[in-house]
Amino acid sequence: MKAALIVVDMQEDFCPPNGSLAVQGARDIAPTINKLLANPGFAIRIVSQDYHPETHISFASNHPPPNNRPFESYVQMNNPALGKHDEVKPQRLWPVHCVAGTKGAAIIPEIDTSRVDLTVKKGMNPRVEMYSVFSDAFGNRDPVVNAQSVSADLKEFLTGQKITDVFSVGLAGDFCVKYTALDAALEGFRSYLVEDATRCVSPDEGWADARKELEAAGVSIIRSDGPEIGGLSKKN
Repeated sequence: MKAALIVVDMQEDFCPPNGSLAVQGARDIAPTINKLLANPGFAIRIVSQDYHPETHISFASNHPPPNNRPFESYVQMNNPALGKHDEVKPQRLWPVHCVAGTKGAAIIPEIDTSRVDLTVKKGMNPRVEMYSVFSDAFGNRDPVVNAQSVSADLKEFLTGQKITDVFSVGLAGDFCVKYTALDAALEGFRSYLVEDATRCVSPDEGWADARKELEAAGVSIIRSDGPEIGGLSKKN
């Protein structure tokens, strides 16, 4: 067993009090995440950042009214992959957030990034959403396709480090953390989501639905004080 920790999108725009897409209680999980970052059982520690251009398709302000209400409206999004442009998905619209180079895109100072081995910027292609650190909203994993969306091929990096187990934490549990954990399982890693080291956009219904989806995909939902974390240093 060789474990990696992925800290997903612990950024200013996702955190109170001033984040444009703030998740309730987001800053409260920083001490738990730092404890995980300090755990010697993790061979690799990764941080991800949403890093959008101003023209990103998910920003409500980039669409004309009346279909431009944040959280409520949806637009049609096309697959950016060559030969698949006719494939479409509905894209939920959000307030402008995590624009590249802005304060809102920065990792919050409460997170101890001194221990991080790799920072991955994602969601950089203006035409497509990217919740997971591994793939865009259409599940594209081809490095050529994803080169416009993400700064690193995470599967290639983890495989090169001989990682077998991936633990996902951060924001938000019902979106980017969920999809990262699901993709980790799809990529062949043993995948875990650390529940007390996440917060959700919709902590009730949203998390209940996400939990069912994760469990159905074989993702283990654990706690930071559970045996899966406690036994890491003995296995690595």
